[in-house]
Amino acid sequence: MSDQTEDTAERSEPTKGVAGIRKADNGNGVEIAERTALQRLLGASTVWIGVVLVALCIVFSVLRPDAFPTRFTFQTLLIETSVLLVLSVGMTFVIITSGIDLSVGMVLIFSGVIGAKSMEALSPDQDATGAGWGIIGIGFLLSVAGGGLWGLLNGVLVAKAKIPPLIVTLGSFGAALGAAQLITGGVDTRTVPEKLRDTLGFGTTLGGVPNLVLVATVVTVLAAWVLHTTRFGRYTYAIGSNEEAARRSGIAVTRHLITVYLLTGVLAGLAGFMNLAYFGTTTIGGHTTDNLDAIAGVVIGGTSLFGGVGTIVGTVIGVFIPSVLKKGFVIAQVPVFWQPIAVSVVLVAAVWFDQVRRRARDRK
Repeated sequence: MSDQTEDTAERSEPTKGVAGIRKADNGNGVEIAERTALQRLLGASTVWIGVVLVALCIVFSVLRPDAFPTRFTFQTLLIETSVLLVLSVGMTFVIITSGIDLSVGMVLIFSGVIGAKSMEALSPDQDATGAGWGIIGIGFLLSVAGGGLWGLLNGVLVAKAKIPPLIVTLGSFGAALGAAQLITGGVDTRTVPEKLRDTLGFGTTLGGVPNLVLVATVVTVLAAWVLHTTRFGRYTYAIGSNEEAARRSGIAVTRHLITVYLLTGVLAGLAGFMNLAYFGTTTIGGHTTDNLDAIAGVVIGGTSLFGGVGTIVGTVIGVFIPSVLKKGFVIAQVPVFWQPIAVSVVLVAAVWFDQVRRRARDRK
């Protein structure tokens, strides 16, 4: 018995093969190659996406060294991307479950309208310009609640009624926009509290860091912690990898999917309030492509449309790639019509890379 144990230990001991690749015996005489830390790093899609982002920054810095690599440019880039990043964080959870949410842009508008109208209704003469923090707090809560209601509705229809998420959220897309237009009569609300604009909209903290960026950073860090270290995150990956297997293993798939869509709606509501603080109006005519921009950022960041794969860090990088492209094109005076073409090329390339990676994984 002892000879057998020693023999097994000898065969399972790692050895070095060609090019320094470590190999280990699985105990049955079959050698299994172990990837080194460097190989794992180079094989991570997030690393290569980060390289693309750095390369874009270098290219635009070389083309316009007087305009692109400046504090003002990077500060405005961060501010302009903050709202989209909050939307994309929620979208990451949905896509990892193998779902989709096309309604986030319109839910953002609806939530901003709810917040603005409630602050207006609680203010003297229907003018919220001079409103205090109490009224602002109520407006914030109602904005987030409004977004959460749409997310809850989406989740129930997807998880309980078993309607495809594409159809459900496409319906919510039109319904949320229509509801916002009914509430406002199609006219933007512009009486936003000055305190809100001066603090969240344009205020800075920690030596000049915009408050909008800080809010987006806190949301991103918390989401990364939840997705990568908690049971909720593990269940999210499990459902996206194989929903039926997750259900048979004891995961409450229906409840979890409802919670994921609810979370996405809440974050869309928060994004709507951030947008209201920054622009000082409900911007009903804007954000028609926010849903596509969020999906593009998430997919470019390495999250698979087939579910089960994705990271928050990848989403952050993926969101900034289209933003840097657009900002760089403007500064480099490239015709604006090239912007959607460039973003589309990057998006298609990201999806193609994901499919290649999946085929390579399935062959192993």
